[in-house]
Amino acid sequence: MGMAESEFSATGVRIERWPRSLTRAGQVMIKDGRLALLTSYGRVIESAPVRAVRAGKPWFADDASTVATVNGKRYRLTMGQRSRRPEGGALAGRFLEAVRGAGGARD
Repeated sequence: MGMAESEFSATGVRIERWPRSLTRAGQVMIKDGRLALLTSYGRVIESAPVRAVRAGKPWFADDASTVATVNGKRYRLTMGQRSRRPEGGALAGRFLEAVRGAGGARD
């Protein structure tokens, strides 16, 4: 599997680091083997090599939510915020596949 297939990008992502929400319309990007969590203004919240990232679906979460551990910090990522349509779940699934495909761990 080449790098190109494991690239991923989603905008309008709610990024929370318990107990607070960091952005309601952030961006999650996987590019060149790195995962970046960005604010709506493009400021980097956190960034790490994808293979060092753990990602999974918490049992309590809805379809659109995943939890990613980046640099030892846990973030809850809720996809498809703007649309409020089912594609949030599809995006979340693609995100988990992209992390796994790039060598990251699945919780």
